[in-house]
Amino acid sequence: MATLPQTKTVTYEEWLTMPEVQDAIEEVVNGEIRIMPPAKSLHARTVQRTNRILDRQLDPKLTELLSSNFGLVIRKKPLTSRVPDLAVFHRDTIIEENGYFHSAPQLVVEVLSPANTRRERQEKLDDYAEIGVPEVWVLSPQGETVEVLYLQDGKYIRAHFLGSGDILKPKLFPHVQVNIAEIWPD
Repeated sequence: MATLPQTKTVTYEEWLTMPEVQDAIEEVVNGEIRIMPPAKSLHARTVQRTNRILDRQLDPKLTELLSSNFGLVIRKKPLTSRVPDLAVFHRDTIIEENGYFHSAPQLVVEVLSPANTRRERQEKLDDYAEIGVPEVWVLSPQGETVEVLYLQDGKYIRAHFLGSGDILKPKLFPHVQVNIAEIWPD
């Protein structure tokens, strides 16, 4: 992951006045701006296919499904804002402020890329746990596997490790079923 050189950290108030970054993804971790290049094709197609599968089954009157490039504020001090690949919110739990989301989605989907490090993944999971995201799916296009994590006592535990013959069923959206084989691009 490429990051811009920083001489200081950015505050929430400073961040609000900054221009939006084009053709890249920006996260802020403990005040440090991290610019990431756009997703490669396998990553982008996996996100898109998962989005389509979920979108067909979720009720848009009750839920909001967001994909990439939206700001999910974890905390204002030190500023930390993440950009999940996909997030599903119950509409009645959404808190928006200054154009950013300040509430936990009920489901976050993260697609692994070869460049992701264990440390980066753990930092992101710790941030999701901090705001109380109850379920996270970690999709590995290379391995064609999905790790399902549930929040328990402030930490994520692996509930399931699934492969292409399995069906995903999000805990808080019991009517949704995802055939894992349909996630992976041809």
